[in-house]
Amino acid sequence: MAVTKIFDVELVGVTKTFGKVKAVDDMSLGIKPKEFMTLLGPSGCGKTTALRCIAGLEKHDKGDIFIKGQLVNDVPPYRRNIGLVFQDYAIFPHMTIFENLAFGLKIRKVDKEEINERAKKYLELVRLPGYEERYASQLSGGERQRIALARSLIIEPTLLLLDEPLSNLDLKLRVQMRVELATMQREVGITTLYVTHDQGEAMAMSDRIAVMDHGRIKQVGTPTEIYNFPQDKFVADFIGEANIFSGKILERNETEIKISTDSDLTLFALPAEEELKGSVYVSVRPEAIKLYKQRPPLKNAFGGSIEAIEYLGSYVKCHICLNNNQKVVAHILYTKQVPDYFSPGKKIYVGWEHEDCTLINR
Repeated sequence: MAVTKIFDVELVGVTKTFGKVKAVDDMSLGIKPKEFMTLLGPSGCGKTTALRCIAGLEKHDKGDIFIKGQLVNDVPPYRRNIGLVFQDYAIFPHMTIFENLAFGLKIRKVDKEEINERAKKYLELVRLPGYEERYASQLSGGERQRIALARSLIIEPTLLLLDEPLSNLDLKLRVQMRVELATMQREVGITTLYVTHDQGEAMAMSDRIAVMDHGRIKQVGTPTEIYNFPQDKFVADFIGEANIFSGKILERNETEIKISTDSDLTLFALPAEEELKGSVYVSVRPEAIKLYKQRPPLKNAFGGSIEAIEYLGSYVKCHICLNNNQKVVAHILYTKQVPDYFSPGKKIYVGWEHEDCTLINR
């Protein structure tokens, strides 16, 4: 089977079954050279199984996997030239950091001088020069993560696979490390596949994201495309927060589409580029919803009351019950002078523009 030359890694119809469960279901995906691609989805969606199939740690049942144009279905893991980083880092505790870094190179029979040069180079890359004689027990969680990354990169692999590598770190360090990891990946210029359930990580680090659910890819796109133009209800709901309305298209013309929701709201959206059927979901992001003391001059404007508020640093999260009992969430940019109507029990109006509605076929 001919493989597309624009991809460093290509999966064509890959399926992996455990008993009656299809962990990976007819998956096709291409990863471009030097690209940072992320498999994103909830626990149990099949993303780690897909990564393990690419690495050769799991034997897939159907389909083809190509790396650099070579069919690797029957190629053992050690011959795929892949760097792997897992969430537990798997650093040998009885070895020094230098011995950990040298391990893969010695197996490949790299000479001593070259090993020394590469160890120095990759310790500098991960911002840990001079750590050669330390042991894993002497490192912080963030330092261990960097050493695990250096050990994977030092063999100069064709492909870097990372399976939830930041999940064991605390929140502040995780945010710091995702910036450093993305920066290092671009410095090295290595094709990378990253697996995570954390949408914040995926959005912050990736060139493209493949959103998975129940073994299938729901949508592939840049972070901007995935967030602003979800093509599936699951994607709209899983990426960030979304207010999702079910409804039917009543009218459409060149300037707007009129939708009647199942909760008896009438919504207005811009004409969509894709062909829409009669039944649709309407997704509205919380940051698009504005609160007003009086009814605003918008077609998408509804009365309601604030049920609860959460102060989340840079914004206030407002839980609102509309007059028809429809629940919506709004994110309002925080200021020290919060209006007095930002309090539970207050009657307010909410509104949003036509362009803030994303329509998805049901």
